[in-house]
Amino acid sequence: MSAIRVLIADDHPVVRDGIRAMLGTQDDLEVVGEAVSGADAVRLARELRPDVTLMDLQMPELDGAAAIGRIRAADPGAQVIVLTTYDTDGDISRAIDAGAIGYLLKDSHREQLFAAIRAAARGESALSPSIATRVLSWARADAPGALSGREIEVLGAVARGLSNKAIAAQLCISEATVKTHLLHVFAKLGVDDRTAAVTVAATRGIIRLGG
Repeated sequence: MSAIRVLIADDHPVVRDGIRAMLGTQDDLEVVGEAVSGADAVRLARELRPDVTLMDLQMPELDGAAAIGRIRAADPGAQVIVLTTYDTDGDISRAIDAGAIGYLLKDSHREQLFAAIRAAARGESALSPSIATRVLSWARADAPGALSGREIEVLGAVARGLSNKAIAAQLCISEATVKTHLLHVFAKLGVDDRTAAVTVAATRGIIRLGG
């Protein structure tokens, strides 16, 4: 049985070295490449056709979620696991919407990482327990007051200082739609303006400020 071919995408050399060393202890896992940026990950995924890509979210040139989207657009069968330190609702939502099959935090035990890679290679989802709980609650709830994935994207863009016009261009929607999403966000969070919405969402862990 051939080894599972893995591409590591992380901009920190020490992290890549650590992951490569861990995977090297497993006979059925083989590191076939290392990407140092989001754009590099897209290129190497296309050239190397790994079975599984491990993707950090905070990447230069092209962020991890955008890179996942491009990888999956070029190859719908590509399996990508996010391996990150970030676990806000916005980060998780963007990654899953982009097509990630798994989402692990960097403090996960190595056995969890090995199991996640093997599961992803079989086309099965692989989530850290805390992430799985969060995703399951979204699926159950569609809970009153819960922000949708698109609403989180819009609010995240507001937090980055983008205008409605810039958000519309980035998400390929109209300015009117952006305003509608924001009105829904304000109502769900119980606030009256953009600044308060960002503050409340950041406090609740829905979005991440800075970085």
